[in-house]
Amino acid sequence: QVRLVESGGGLVQAGGSLRLSCSASGSDFYPNFMGWYRQAPGKQRELVAKITTAGTTNYADSVKGRFTISRDSAKNTVNLQMNSLKPEDTSVYYCNAFVLRGAIFYWGQGTQVTVSS
Repeated sequence: QVRLVESGGGLVQAGGSLRLSCSASGSDFYPNFMGWYRQAPGKQRELVAKITTAGTTNYADSVKGRFTISRDSAKNTVNLQMNSLKPEDTSVYYCNAFVLRGAIFYWGQGTQVTVSS
């Protein structure tokens, strides 16, 4: 059984930083992509950043230059360093893992990030 567990959310002032971490567990679990999505109240869930096993990254335009995603494929962990945070970054952030074989998405339970102005 695959399980994704996030940590690192919280409350921060605008301009501050937070680091989110996600650890994936499960036997024979080798996700092709790992990443982070976020969902604000009343809005659709959106991609923040994702990274392949080879280290290729993809970022939402709104976070480019401010957020950095990193991954340890051997440990199945993914981190999101968030700098220069803005109030509009306030959301629940979800860790995501995707396995191409079977096109299966896995999700964490979410962690709240609140940026005060």
